[in-house]
Amino acid sequence: MLHNTRGIVLNYIKYGETSIIVRIFTEAFGVQSYIVNSARTAKGRGKMALYQPLSLLEMVVYHKPGKDIQRISEAKFSYAFSSIPFDPVKTGISIFLTEIMNKLLREESENRELYGFIHQAITIFDHLDKNVSNFHLQFLMKCSAYLGFEPQSAEGFIEELAEFGLHFRTLEAERIIISELMNRPLGDDIVVSGQLRRDILSHIIKFYQIHVSGLNEIKSLVVLKEVLS
Repeated sequence: MLHNTRGIVLNYIKYGETSIIVRIFTEAFGVQSYIVNSARTAKGRGKMALYQPLSLLEMVVYHKPGKDIQRISEAKFSYAFSSIPFDPVKTGISIFLTEIMNKLLREESENRELYGFIHQAITIFDHLDKNVSNFHLQFLMKCSAYLGFEPQSAEGFIEELAEFGLHFRTLEAERIIISELMNRPLGDDIVVSGQLRRDILSHIIKFYQIHVSGLNEIKSLVVLKEVLS
């Protein structure tokens, strides 16, 4: 049976000589894998453009519950990026966010609220012309609410990390920034110095690791450090 759904591309792998298997967080069915035939051919270049990480799609899909790999009948962009692929800083941050989401989004179940948040966040990020360097911090703090482990306050965040033996080096400065990341609208201009940004990101990642199994090495941190240096 055919179904209409929106989707956020997470990643793809090569399959056979010309095809790909693309992993997509769909609004209707959660995370699903789809085979796309002939994507890696001269005629299939348009298909490959659709399935780049973080692409926002409108799709018509075949869906059979319990099947490991589904098929796409039709796909098109629901929103075309104007800056993310062309801005080195945004590209670096998007690589980091893509890796994090690939590790977080493993459930094959519908979660429309989480989907709506991530979809909106990506479009806000694409339009953003300031506060770009801190967007990933704010995204992660706000995303925790949709994943079920949002701290009640900056103090609660700090206390929870302390329970696991993790203590902040600059307690008050980090507390103020974390409170702003949690409470101000996504994309707001929050001023954070480079070193403080790195410290806070380290603590946010540790906070996520407490709550999410399998969130171990994050390879894209090297890229993130380079573009934000």
